[in-house]
Amino acid sequence: MVEMLEMFYPYEYVDSVFSIDFQALWEKGYRGLIFDIDNALVHHGDDATAEVDGLFLRLHSIGFKALLLSNNTAERVARFTQNIDCPYIADANKPNPTSYRKAMEMLRIRNDEAIVIGDQIFTDIYGANRSGIPSILVHYIQLPGETKIGIRRHIEKVILWFYNLNKKCVNRIGNIAKEH
Repeated sequence: MVEMLEMFYPYEYVDSVFSIDFQALWEKGYRGLIFDIDNALVHHGDDATAEVDGLFLRLHSIGFKALLLSNNTAERVARFTQNIDCPYIADANKPNPTSYRKAMEMLRIRNDEAIVIGDQIFTDIYGANRSGIPSILVHYIQLPGETKIGIRRHIEKVILWFYNLNKKCVNRIGNIAKEH
């Protein structure tokens, strides 16, 4: 059973996109970043914030190519990218590998040069693993006082418990979390 769960394990697990040391990723040879939007970059349905806009400016200044890969509608994703110079794939049907392959073609990079960054094990991470692309799971964004989570989040907690026990799967990229 434990080996079966490995298809759901991220390469890294961090608090948020803002706790990732993107310069370290660049130095390790990564050139493309594929982001989920809802609950990874902003709370579900929210527009991009000044902090997110600044993050993408910084990523581009480092040299990264970035792409948004979302199961949301084109209208929602286009609204999100208003201030961000970033291509996207909407209605991506994650975890189906087809959109991940399309993202790699759009970015013109190899799988080993890319990182998928998202908040959901069953879509973002599983899709990345099925596509042979390293991944970083970020803790999903919750509003203060928000306590209701879906059944999938409870199952993810169990998977993350096993993940943390499996030392060969944890921290596979290595040293990518910012020092606080």
